[in-house]
Amino acid sequence: MTSSPEQLLPSTRRALLHRIARAQAEGRAPSLVGAVAREGRMVWTGARSCVEGHAPDADTQYRIGSITKTFTAVLVLRLRDEGLLDLNDPLEKHLPGTGVGEVTVAQLLGHSAGLSAETPPPWWERTPGSLRPELADVLGERPVLHPAGRRHHYSNPGFTLLGSLVEAVRGASWEEVLRREVLEPLSMDRTSARPVAPHAGGWAVHPWADVMLPEPTEDLGLMAPAGQLWSTAADLCRFAVFLSEGDEKVLSEASVRELRTPAVPPEAGQWNDGYGLGTQLVRWGDRTLVGHTGSLPGFVAGLWVSVEDDVAAVVLANVTSGPYAGAIAADLIGIVADAEPRIPEPWRPLPEADRDLLDLTGPWYWGTSPFGLKWLSDRGLELGPLRGGGRGSRFVVQPDGDWRGLDGYYAGETLRVVRRPDGSVSHLDVGSFVFTREPYGPDDAVPGGVDSKGWRGLGDIKE
Repeated sequence: MTSSPEQLLPSTRRALLHRIARAQAEGRAPSLVGAVAREGRMVWTGARSCVEGHAPDADTQYRIGSITKTFTAVLVLRLRDEGLLDLNDPLEKHLPGTGVGEVTVAQLLGHSAGLSAETPPPWWERTPGSLRPELADVLGERPVLHPAGRRHHYSNPGFTLLGSLVEAVRGASWEEVLRREVLEPLSMDRTSARPVAPHAGGWAVHPWADVMLPEPTEDLGLMAPAGQLWSTAADLCRFAVFLSEGDEKVLSEASVRELRTPAVPPEAGQWNDGYGLGTQLVRWGDRTLVGHTGSLPGFVAGLWVSVEDDVAAVVLANVTSGPYAGAIAADLIGIVADAEPRIPEPWRPLPEADRDLLDLTGPWYWGTSPFGLKWLSDRGLELGPLRGGGRGSRFVVQPDGDWRGLDGYYAGETLRVVRRPDGSVSHLDVGSFVFTREPYGPDDAVPGGVDSKGWRGLGDIKE
């Protein structure tokens, strides 16, 4: 029986508090709140403030900036899962007249559409959205800077287009669709497009003096799908759990995994950073983190999930610059995962043995390279090299009895069990490659055939 999540150890809680206290002090943030989720729920939250006795809590709203993009991506994946669009569809098919309609939905989600990073002036984050009432005002006269699909180039207007796409397909506002299809099902009652008390005010801190200036809080209009939302540490912990596990009320685990899959290669020299579909991917030490960071004048935010460790962290602060919320959130994950590593589920045998699958397990040979085929507890197969590097993948059974690759070199490829007329297994066909029980056995179905004289030693070789 799986136990319920345990509270963190006192030493871990103190280390977490120390990290956010140092971040608030060194980053000179008026206030900063952090939270950690583990095993499906929030297990720790802490806060620091410049006003004694008035620290925020996990229910205090902050603006989350570009973390909003991940919510927009979830809405687009829902449309795909319902069959209302394909990620390879050109934007023009569903949102005609933009002037950039040949770029695909997937390219917009992964920031590879080649669109400009920002809108034409004035600076959109500090001005009302009413200054950009039409998509043409958001895109400007030269919206495309790079060939589509060739490189990662972060684009805020690209997510405005995705928000407008959601509105066009659903026939309702982005805000309404988000509330109905994501926020309410995930019980994110304290996430909204406009601030709802209690909420923090946004501040700029002078770079050379300990004085502050209030920042404007604008309604971003059409740019809302790129950065409008306000949320709390508690709500974002719920969202982080969703990004790890999925929720059938919103998106399946398979679709959420797709959000977390790299969409395009990173820039040269930036191999520790990548982007999925509306999610940022980073390598932090020896961990892979998925989530997003965000900022708008007066606010910085960070949300990361380590799926392998089953730990997530959120950091929110009400300051334009200073504390790097993404780094702090990554550190919170490391503190918990290192001090209290995830306890593996107990091993259990399968409920029943399938003789046909059992007979497939063991060594196989691709030419002379030895591979091992395992039958996993989730009834999948795993093929991998037995020595050195090589091609390996997990496979899941299909309705026709063949197997489809889930990851690695053979992702999407077919593993087929080829049988002889008497029903015995001849070989495995994996994406047209033949795997046999013996290395080049004389009766094996090896393309090109096997020399009839068989294996030989040096003395058997005659000129």
